Amino acid sequence: MTKSFKNIIKSIAVILMTAMLFSCGNSINEVRDFLADKNLPIGVAEDIYNIHTDSGRVDLKLQAPLLLDFSNRKKHPYNEFPKGIKIVTIDTKKDSLVITGNYAITYSKTSVSEIKGNVVVINYGNYKKLLTKQLFWDQKSKYFYTEKPFTLITRTDTINGVGFDASEDLKVFMAKQNKGTIHLKE
Repeated sequence: MTKSFKNIIKSIAVILMTAMLFSCGNSINEVRDFLADKNLPIGVAEDIYNIHTDSGRVDLKLQAPLLLDFSNRKKHPYNEFPKGIKIVTIDTKKDSLVITGNYAITYSKTSVSEIKGNVVVINYGNYKKLLTKQLFWDQKSKYFYTEKPFTLITRTDTINGVGFDASEDLKVFMAKQNKGTIHLKE
């Protein structure tokens, strides 16, 4: 074989390989559908620290060691925090909340989050602390609820029970099946 014939064969091989590489392409929607079918997240983030602002004012901080983004789900897109979460809401009236838990899942269409495992909600503005195993948080209506056992600690009282509904700031609440000492003003 001559050198020119070898060069022609090499050139043809390179052209065929290049054509094969460029022909292997998937659209973004095909990749998302594949990941959704396999129940895989579309994105994974480690050690996240997110700051949300509204009109230049910080109103929420979120920290988590791991975020799994399942926003590729058609019916119920969600984000999952399998290694825990810490959320700090900052209110202009100094009514800041700190919410922590060992696991969280938040649904983007409904703005409802479920937080599980050693859930603690602290309102530093009115000195209330809520402890429970599971908590649902409706962010649109700014409302907490659980049907699990809970403990609510205030400056003067400790209330235990099963089942709890409250406004996000813990100022207005309804404790179900409760027990404990409650001091009331006449």
